[in-house]
Parts: sequence; structure tokens; C-alpha cells
Amino acid sequence: MNKKQTAAEQPIIKIENVQKHFGRVKALRGVSLDIKRGEVVVIIGPSGSGKSTLLRCINRLEEYDSGKITVDGIPLDSTENINHVRREVGMVFQSFNLFSHLKVIDNITLAQCQVRKRTKEEAAEIAADLLKKVGIPDKAHAFPVQLSGGQQQRVAIARALAMNPQIMLFDEPTSALDPEMIKEVLDVMTTLAKEGMTMVVVSHEMGFARAAADRVIFMDEGLIVESAAPDEFFTNPKHERTKLFLSKILHNS
Repeated sequence: MNKKQTAAEQPIIKIENVQKHFGRVKALRGVSLDIKRGEVVVIIGPSGSGKSTLLRCINRLEEYDSGKITVDGIPLDSTENINHVRREVGMVFQSFNLFSHLKVIDNITLAQCQVRKRTKEEAAEIAADLLKKVGIPDKAHAFPVQLSGGQQQRVAIARALAMNPQIMLFDEPTSALDPEMIKEVLDVMTTLAKEGMTMVVVSHEMGFARAAADRVIFMDEGLIVESAAPDEFFTNPKHERTKLFLSKILHNS
């Protein structure tokens, strides 16, 4: 096997025995997980199970106490490496985190110019293309307050994509939205998944997990309890804890 094949087959995200404590609370209890390039992984589980903490550790927004995380061959073990990885990893949060005093177009061009060193014209062209991609090309000169929650979240996705990330992390991106706005955001995410973007998504949206995920991971009490392809995960879960969780969440959805 040559080196090129080996590199291509290496996981783009490698998490090894990661532990994280908040005081006496053990948020992550030795989590290990490999994510392949182009894979879409959806992480589900009850509140407080460590899902968001794990996601935030991937780009070191959360410091972990022990273990190792490597992203695209780069260990998160120095400030230089962490900053490099953050340039390659886009993140979309529950709250949209847009700059309220900037128009949509400026929200999307700011980091492009500052971090990627693009010209204003180049950045604006990329922003316009991405606003088309997320279905709101007419909102370029609106302020965030003039947009619905679903539109604001789509701007946040466009802003992350403008940096040409290798990986997209989504931390419950639809949980702050009204039900009728959820679909428009999930549609954009489904398109990204089909295009081959590596995605790690913390979500309660089981329909999205079934339709777009390559793998569904169930976490509880800081551990990965079960990991399987969607068909197997939803129709034939192995662990009793997974069965109990699914019986509640699918019954209520």
C-alpha cells in the first residue's frame, strides 16, 4: 500500500480516549471515535450526555482533560495547530452568532478578508454564490434582525462555508427554530451531505439522521453507547439504553 492510499484512508477526525470534567461532573468518560473523510455522522442522546462537549472538543473550543484529538493529521496539542485546524473546520451553533450591526453580505465576507486574505470583491462574489446555495440570494443587504430564524441560520451556514472548510460541525442547528423553519435549514444540510462534505451533527432531528447520516452515534452519560448505520440503528438497536431512548423520542416525534 503506498503512502497516498494510506493518507486517504486515515480518518479525518481521530478521537482517542478523550475525557472532560466540569468540576465533579464527568462530561466525557474516555470517548474514542474515528470519522472518515466525507462521512456524515449524527450524534444523538439525552440532554447532558456529552454530545455538544464532544463536538466542541473537535476544534478545541472546549479544553479536554486527557486523551488526544487529531484533525486531518494535525494533533490539537499546540496553539499553532489549534488555529490551523480551526481555519479548516466550520462550526454552526444553536444561536446564529451573526454580527447584528453588519449586513448579511458583510457577515459572510469579514472572515474571508481577515483570515483567508481575499479581496473584498472576491469575498463578495463567494458570499453571493453561497447565499444562492442556501436559498436566500435576495437577503445580501438585509440586517440579521430583518431575517427569520431559519434565514439567519442559513446565513450562518453560508458564513462557515465561505472559509472552504474541510469539515463542518453542527451543534443542534435547528433547536432554536420554529418548526416551520427547521426544514429549510435541514434541506441545506442534506445538500451538503450529498456533496460529500465531512459533517458531524449533534441533533434531535431523527428524520435528518435517517436520510443524511452515514452513521448514527448514541451517547449517554459521557460515553458512546451505540454506533451504527441509520437503517440498523433505528430498526435494530442493540443496547437497552438505546432502545429506551428511541422509544421515547420516536414516540414523541
